[in-house]
Amino acid sequence: MKLIHLSEIDSSMIDLAGGKAAGLGEMVRAGERVPDGFCLTVESYTSGDLPEEELISAYERLGGGRVAVRSSATAEDLPDASFAGQQDTYLDVEGAGPLVEAVRRCWDSLHTERAVAYRAAMGIDEAAMAVVVQRMVDPVVAGVLFTADPITGCRTEMVVDAAPGLGTAIVEGTVVPDHYVLGHQAAVPDAGGCLGREQLGRLRDAGRRLQEHFGSPQDVEWAIDADGTLWLLQSRPITTLFPAPPDTGDMRLYLEVGHIQGMLRPVTPMGVSLLKMGSGMWFGAVGATVDPRDPLPRLVPIGGRLYFDLTDFIRSTTMREGLRTSLEVYGPRVRGAVERMLDDPRFAPRRGLPFRPGSAVKMTARLAPGAVLGLVRSLARPDAARARAYRAVQEIRRQTTPPREPATAAERLRWVVEDSHRAVMSPDMMGIVWPLMAGMIAGMVPSGLLDGVATQEELDVVLGGMPYNVTTEMDLALWGVAVNAREHRELFLGTPPHELAAKYLAGELPGIGMAGFLDRYGMRAAAEIDVGMPRWAEDPAPLFATIANYLRVDDPEQAPDLRFERAAERAEKMIGTLSRRARRTRPVRGRLAAFLMRRSRKLTGLREIGKFAWLPAIQAARRQLLLIGDDLASRGLLESADDIMFLDLSEVRAAVHGGADLRGPVAARRAEYTRELRRPTVPGALLSDGTDVEALAPQGPVEDGVLTGMPGAAGRVTGRARVIRDPAGAHIEPGEILVAPTTDPGWTPLFMTTAGLVTETGSPVAHGPTVAREYGIPAVICVRNATHEIRTGQLITIDGAAGTVRLEENG
Repeated sequence: MKLIHLSEIDSSMIDLAGGKAAGLGEMVRAGERVPDGFCLTVESYTSGDLPEEELISAYERLGGGRVAVRSSATAEDLPDASFAGQQDTYLDVEGAGPLVEAVRRCWDSLHTERAVAYRAAMGIDEAAMAVVVQRMVDPVVAGVLFTADPITGCRTEMVVDAAPGLGTAIVEGTVVPDHYVLGHQAAVPDAGGCLGREQLGRLRDAGRRLQEHFGSPQDVEWAIDADGTLWLLQSRPITTLFPAPPDTGDMRLYLEVGHIQGMLRPVTPMGVSLLKMGSGMWFGAVGATVDPRDPLPRLVPIGGRLYFDLTDFIRSTTMREGLRTSLEVYGPRVRGAVERMLDDPRFAPRRGLPFRPGSAVKMTARLAPGAVLGLVRSLARPDAARARAYRAVQEIRRQTTPPREPATAAERLRWVVEDSHRAVMSPDMMGIVWPLMAGMIAGMVPSGLLDGVATQEELDVVLGGMPYNVTTEMDLALWGVAVNAREHRELFLGTPPHELAAKYLAGELPGIGMAGFLDRYGMRAAAEIDVGMPRWAEDPAPLFATIANYLRVDDPEQAPDLRFERAAERAEKMIGTLSRRARRTRPVRGRLAAFLMRRSRKLTGLREIGKFAWLPAIQAARRQLLLIGDDLASRGLLESADDIMFLDLSEVRAAVHGGADLRGPVAARRAEYTRELRRPTVPGALLSDGTDVEALAPQGPVEDGVLTGMPGAAGRVTGRARVIRDPAGAHIEPGEILVAPTTDPGWTPLFMTTAGLVTETGSPVAHGPTVAREYGIPAVICVRNATHEIRTGQLITIDGAAGTVRLEENG
């Protein structure tokens, strides 16, 4: 079938008619007014045979005259890829010869550089081209209707851009259109411009119908002719919207929490499920009331990211004012967004607490005595406290023992749910919590005690070269592996990381100490709190990429171990300097600050040990879940073992015990997960109507060539930027400045050779800036769109104390 009328096309025919034609056909079937036309299907394109006689005959049956010839690729107007403007459209085509030429040019536009690059960015390998031919409309006014606000994401508002004449001027950006915002339910305004109230009302009604018909917010092109007839020219999904929160029936405020852990990539459904299960186990252990169906109801996955429902806290008269201080750790952008909501009448304060007072009393009674004793003991005898914490890590690892083999899928699942996290989720994690907390207190309090005496840059020096940090020790251990690899330098520099990983797992690489490294750190990975992520023990490719980076360090003075030692020496010297300076003006405060700074050197490095102790439980649970997945795949209930990571624990239980076939849900979730991996930005604060709260804030003045963020680690450095969005296989030259969306411990091996760090999100207490301070490298965090504003190779200067990134003119 090479030619088909639009009225015969529906959404199931994308592979034949392309995305645009499928959308037009659906609108015709729904009774909307669409210019008459037909589609030349992909069969002609794939065979390379243009049926000119049939095409001209169809054109004549349409009435001849002026037509629009529009591309309709099979990878166009899709839910996750609009291809807006990537292929060509030709208007006012008249006559057989120009029609044939326009069709051929539409075909050719599938292979333009921009279209090929767009498909590559969207992860689309192949596409074919159909072509739509429609009667031309002579519009008096035309434009675009979005049934949700494409900038803020608000689903309760529509946006209309309109201008006299053809709508192409709007989509091409050559005119300034009249702009209208319409509430889905509010009265239509009489806003002036080229559209009246009646026309806006008809557009809104059409938008409602199309959104309901297609099941998602739509991007609609339209035109109104001289007779006042509204023609709908196109309807496709708005692909840029962040997924909406679940519908709870009232307005809610959600705060994205993943970036505190250096995670902006989506979390797998099993990752969310296991995280909630483990957290619920801890809350139960300390006396809180937990709903077994959802142990952490305020932790809500949206678009695969982890959001905290802050609504009850911001509405609480008791809690809301304290939010301003507690949100400091989220950075200025998120804090500012939440502060805007404090003045929003939809979040007006109410009496009451956002939690059960009885549970809070129980938790306090259970934890307080041990907390006081543990903190005092840790500060009094830090070496002994640290030794206890290390022993606790080993004990947790020893007690995380999977079921004996052979085990059934049911036995494995029971162990994952009941036993995998039992040891690590004890109330004080077997003694780890209090030395960790004591270290954090010792690291933070001197800043207040030395206010006006020490600069932030000097205080950051005190935190440099911090010993006893398991992540720093891991990075230095990997440096040691790289030193061992020097005699095989060409092999490790000249072989792609994934090939080196395959050779290592097959036992075909020379011994460089990787086995010992993985025995201690193989449970780690980027986004490692997600059980769905492969561990380094399974896929060591990122480690081989980092080893290659380390092998490029040819200046002995830049060796990471020496840099770390120098940072430690500067820290010890600075403690002495600040101690003497403070005692001259504030004797008591000065002595206390000096005491805490020295305790900080013994304890603050433990800040990473809590999660480090948790990772063996996640790794062990992952192994058992994959074995369950293998069993389910052998029974035809899943396609592959790792499909299990796209289910939650209750669904796995239904499959294990009831034989539920879950291949359909898994396929849909995999597709959604893959789409979300490509999402460049994630809202820090989100309303339940989909509004990105940060997008509501007015933009402040910006100095030319300067990007503003937040101080992360003091210091100033100029260097070439290296923009990296995923640490797996990343390459960075010594002395370059790493520019990334965010960072977690899986990124920190890259810090060993970088000259500085810039991230789009983060918090002063998150992994990235903390480790940067410990390595003595400057860091600027919370720089919006940094990975897009800065390009690899560009010369930049970052000031970690001021929180600025300057784009150098000669860069």
